[in-house]
Amino acid sequence: MKENNCYCGSQQSFGDCCNLYISGIRTAPTAESLMRSRYSAYAVHNAGYLWETTAPKVRKHHSKSAMLEWAKANHWVRLEIINTAETIVEFKAYFLDSRLQAQVHHEKSVFVNEGGKWYYLDGEY
Repeated sequence: MKENNCYCGSQQSFGDCCNLYISGIRTAPTAESLMRSRYSAYAVHNAGYLWETTAPKVRKHHSKSAMLEWAKANHWVRLEIINTAETIVEFKAYFLDSRLQAQVHHEKSVFVNEGGKWYYLDGEY
C-alpha cells in the first residue's frame, strides 16, 4: 500500500518528507523546509514540534495547548508556497474551520537560524 503524499504538497510520502523533521530524524535544512514541516505538524496535530521550532526568544508568547487547539480545530487542506527567500517564506494555508467553512491563512513568515537550526520567529498576515 502506498503511503499518502506529504501534507506540505511536495509529492513525496509523509515518511520521506516532513515526518523526518517532525520525528527528529533530521533537522530542517532551510526556512522553507521548516515552514513546510510546521504546516504538516498542524495537519498531524503535533504541537510539541510547533513549539520546539518556534524561536526560543519568542516561545513565551506561544503555548503548546493553544497550538494544539488551533491544529485540531481545523482541517488542513493544502499548502501553497508563494515566495521564498533565505529567511522569509510567503505562503497560503488552505483549511476548513470548525464550521467546515473554507479559509485561507496568508502569511509572510520570518525564520532565524540559531546554532545551525531554523526556527519560526514571527509572521505578517
